[in-house]
Amino acid sequence: MIRATLVTLLYALVISAATSVLAQGNYPNRPIRWIVPYAPGGGTDVIARPIALKLGETLGQPIVYENRGGGGGLIAGELVAKSAPDGYTMLIGSGNTHTFPTLLFDKVGYDPVKDYAPITNFTDVPNMLVAHPSFQPKTPQEIVAYGKANPGKISWASSGNGAGGHLALVLFAQQAGIKVLHVPFKGAGPAVVAMLGGETDLLFANTGVFMGHVRAGKLRGIAVAAMARLPIFPQLPTLNETGFPNFTSSTYYGLLAPAGTPRPIINRLHSEVVKIIKSPDSLERLASVGAFVVANTPEQFAEANRQDVAKWARVVKEHGIKPD
Repeated sequence: MIRATLVTLLYALVISAATSVLAQGNYPNRPIRWIVPYAPGGGTDVIARPIALKLGETLGQPIVYENRGGGGGLIAGELVAKSAPDGYTMLIGSGNTHTFPTLLFDKVGYDPVKDYAPITNFTDVPNMLVAHPSFQPKTPQEIVAYGKANPGKISWASSGNGAGGHLALVLFAQQAGIKVLHVPFKGAGPAVVAMLGGETDLLFANTGVFMGHVRAGKLRGIAVAAMARLPIFPQLPTLNETGFPNFTSSTYYGLLAPAGTPRPIINRLHSEVVKIIKSPDSLERLASVGAFVVANTPEQFAEANRQDVAKWARVVKEHGIKPD
C-alpha cells in the first residue's frame, strides 16, 4: 500500500514537472499583466509603457498595462507579491514599492526582498534640485551660505513626508549643516504648483516633473543628484561636483515577478527587455526624459535594492521620519 502510494506521488511529481517545462517552453501563451503602482500619465508610464508595447510585439502576446495606484505603491506591490508565480503577472517596481515602505511603515503586506524575483531595472531617473526664480542663491554653495546666515528661512517643498525628495533634502541639509523649513505636499504635482506660485523656495523631484518649467524659465535648475550630468541639461552640475561627494537621489523603474517564478521565464524576460532598452531608439527616448539606462541582471537589481534600503534607512532613523 505504501509502495503504491509512493509510486503515485512520484508519478504526480514527474507529470507536474513535465507540465511545468512544457508551459515554460510555450511561454507566453496568453497576455501578461504589468501592474503599475501609480495613476496613468505619470513618470512610470513615460518610461515603462513603450517598453511594454515592444515586449508584447517580441513575445507575440500583448502586455496588459494595469494602473493600480493608491497606498503609496503598497496596493500594487501586495497584489503582485501574492499572485501566482507563473510569469503572467509582473510589477513595475520603484522606491515606493521596494525601498521606502520597509523604512516608514510598521506593517507592509509583503516582503520587498523575499516575495519577488527581480528581472531588471529599466532606468534610474535622478532627482533635480530646482528653485523658484526669485530665490537668490544660484548654486549649492550659495544655498549653504544663505542657509547658515538664515537658519530655518529656506522653505523646501517635497511630495510628502518620507518621499524620495524629502529624504534627499534631509540628507542635503545634514551634509550642509543648515536648517530648513520642510513643506510637504500630497505629491510632486502640488509641490511644483506651489513652487511656480512662489510659495516655496526649493524642491527635489524627478527630472521629468520639472523639464518643461525649467526650459521655459519658470523654474531654475540648480544641480542634479547623480554622479554624471544629464545630457538634456548639460549646464547643470552634479551635487557630487559641488561639494557633496557621492550625493545621489533618484527614482528607479524596474520589472519584478512574484517569488518562485521559474528561472527560464525570468531569463527569457530579462533577455528580451534588455534588448529593447538598449536599442538605439529606446536609448534616445530615455535620454530625452532625463533617464539613465541600467538594464542590469536580476542579481544586480536585488543587490542595488538592498544597498538603497541601507542608505536611506540611516537617514530615516537618524531623523525620526514618519509618513504622512
